[in-house]
Amino acid sequence: MLQGKRINLRPLTLADAERLLDLQIINRVFFEQFSMIRTEDYYTIAKQRELIEEWEQSVERDEEYRFGVFLDENLIGTINLFQVIRGSLQSAFIGYFLDQKHNGKGYMTEAVQLLVEYAFSELKLHRIEAGVMPHNIGSIRVLEKSGFHKEGIARKNVKINNRWEDHQVLAIINPNDE
Repeated sequence: MLQGKRINLRPLTLADAERLLDLQIINRVFFEQFSMIRTEDYYTIAKQRELIEEWEQSVERDEEYRFGVFLDENLIGTINLFQVIRGSLQSAFIGYFLDQKHNGKGYMTEAVQLLVEYAFSELKLHRIEAGVMPHNIGSIRVLEKSGFHKEGIARKNVKINNRWEDHQVLAIINPNDE
């Protein structure tokens, strides 16, 4: 578990499947503005359990690290490092979702800072990159407060709601590697 001042991060387990499903259903319309297309089965307990099992296996393969964001015992979001690349790159992408009712309270900034520290100190990553739709000002602000810098626009980078969307690319470099 990664302990912050107000929130903590911990890997999701099968015991969290119902809470994860509730988070997804309650925020479905909000999350789908920023995510790839999700089929109807995504919103089932069976699919959430399947995803959690896949995430556990991804950790074993050093490919992805996914955490629940918890306020007290309440699951309020998820955050992950994905597409972990080793060898000469030592990098990953960061992604996150936060329950809409908790936006603007600094919880995700704290979560990003905790995960970046973990990525640099424990996973020994050199670089973490994020892609954010340019109109998602809140998410860009979260990353900038966490030390990420803008690098440019990746044009028509990710398909969201059947449209190829531009993404602002932001990154942070491990300060111990500079």
